[in-house]
Amino acid sequence: MTGVGAMNRDEEQQQAFARKGRMVALVMAGAVLLWLAAQWLGGYFGLPPRYVFLFDFAALAALFWALVVTNQIWRDSRKK
Repeated sequence: MTGVGAMNRDEEQQQAFARKGRMVALVMAGAVLLWLAAQWLGGYFGLPPRYVFLFDFAALAALFWALVVTNQIWRDSRKK
């Protein structure tokens, strides 16, 4: 399809990629910041290591999710 309709579809797709990218960036930054805060609080309050490992695993899960979504964005952008 050519013309205005195709351009609008491309713009919408680019905006969707940008939204997903911003969401991934926020999740990554938030996960790292919360992980750093949890590490500091764990040491400050003297939490047992098993609780600190829960924070580690939660941060790893968030970063893994971000990696999967980033891969989806990359794959979808290559389909054009």
